[in-house]
Amino acid sequence: MQDLAPMRRALISVSDKTGLVDLGKALAARGVELLSTGGTSKALRDAGLEVKDVSEITNFPEMMDGRVKTLHPMVHGGLLALRDNGTHIQAMQEHGIPEIDLLVVNLYPFEAALARGAEYDEMIENIDIGGPAMIRASAKNHGFTTTIVDVEDYDALLAELEANDGKTTYGFRQKMAQNAYARTAAYDAAVSNWMAGAAGVETPRRRAFAGEIKQTLRYGENPHQQAAFYVDGGNRPGVSNFEQHQGKELSYNNINDTDAAFELVSEFLPKDGPACAIIKHANPCGVSRGETLKEAYQRAFDCDRTSAFGGIIALNQILDAETALAITEIFTEVVIAPGADDAAKEIFAKKKNLRLLTTPGLANAASAGLAFKQVSGGLLVQDRDNGMMTFEDLKVVTKVAPTQQELEDLLFAWKVAKHVKSNAIVYAKNGATVGIGAGQMSRVDSTRIAARKSQDMADVLGLKEPTVMGSVVASDAFFPFPDGLLTAAEAGATAVIQPGGSMRDDEVIKAADEAGLAMVFTGQRHFRH
Repeated sequence: MQDLAPMRRALISVSDKTGLVDLGKALAARGVELLSTGGTSKALRDAGLEVKDVSEITNFPEMMDGRVKTLHPMVHGGLLALRDNGTHIQAMQEHGIPEIDLLVVNLYPFEAALARGAEYDEMIENIDIGGPAMIRASAKNHGFTTTIVDVEDYDALLAELEANDGKTTYGFRQKMAQNAYARTAAYDAAVSNWMAGAAGVETPRRRAFAGEIKQTLRYGENPHQQAAFYVDGGNRPGVSNFEQHQGKELSYNNINDTDAAFELVSEFLPKDGPACAIIKHANPCGVSRGETLKEAYQRAFDCDRTSAFGGIIALNQILDAETALAITEIFTEVVIAPGADDAAKEIFAKKKNLRLLTTPGLANAASAGLAFKQVSGGLLVQDRDNGMMTFEDLKVVTKVAPTQQELEDLLFAWKVAKHVKSNAIVYAKNGATVGIGAGQMSRVDSTRIAARKSQDMADVLGLKEPTVMGSVVASDAFFPFPDGLLTAAEAGATAVIQPGGSMRDDEVIKAADEAGLAMVFTGQRHFRH
């Protein structure tokens, strides 16, 4: 290992040609010999640069449609040789292996092909072999060689050479080596996860996850925790690919809550009418549909105005001026929507601390995907909860059947309950939540808390009775005893939606019949921890 390593020869082979010519010119101006392959070599030559093809070093032509070109001892010997090891130097001299001091490689665009849904054969052809092999070799030998795998690091490389008279420091090479191994790890993770899906392997023996940094955060959930936001390269609309129009940088908690809000509102398709979700600490405090976006927001706000203060608002349609005006009447951290018109942006511009995010669309609530959670010593991995219900899926289990309005509200409440922390209870009426109980150890407690919030809002709104009167209620899991169901009935609920499946279902159904409730079973639960 040496601190300052000279730069005499560079091997450049890139799929992404961004910045390639400028880099090549800067290296050539320092007297660095350029080795290259295929399209990279052509691009450099077209720019008037002198380039030596790798085939001139290996004395072996590219073959098999480019599958074999750099997998050769003349290349890997030049990358791996220890410059302070006499045996290595002797081997290089005996076999005419040239030293390679700089490797610049970015890989075949496998992730891009995956994101656009390429067919199987195209995906296979986008699996890079020679690139990762060279990257790993060069990075291993970072005591002497410099490895660049990202276009974003070209300027840093040139600055390093400028500061050190055409040499790189050990610290720089070490950082680039770490980045190189992270890149090949992320690449292999993308390939292995895709292949697991293509082969129908639901629980592969090894599962790799990777991400690319999108944002370094000021801190995590609390100021003493360091944090960063990484994205996995997927094209699912949401917090990974928003456009921020104004407001200060998002925090860890902002991102977490905004994701929860957007995933919830994405349950409601724009074609079915405006919808709004307001989130506080990853739980909904108000969700509603409406004739207009403003009405949807106002009805969601009226579910729990106290909790909505400083919350996150998600909309399922393009934000308009009328809704924007209503939102600015209280302090809001973030608004996320699939677009915003110019008038709305102008209104929000007067609220400098309000973040406005727009996305390329709504997330597909029914789409497949993985969700994972860290536990001590490992990861819990599961399918995303994309369970959906229709009227036809519901089973009426009581003597009284729900009315059409109750059925609509039951399905609405069920969609919301899916996004409420367990134990979850959601009261809803006329397409709006009127009470939400979340995250309690007892389902009865969640039922009581939701009803109490309804009473509190009735007092705020000057109503004679709690908003929960005449509502329906959704429970994310079955009622194990009649007490929770009867508590909801006492609060004013007239119809219930729950998964069913308890050993005491018959007892719970009997209690519902005696209370005059209508109840439907879904056969599907929505625990959310």
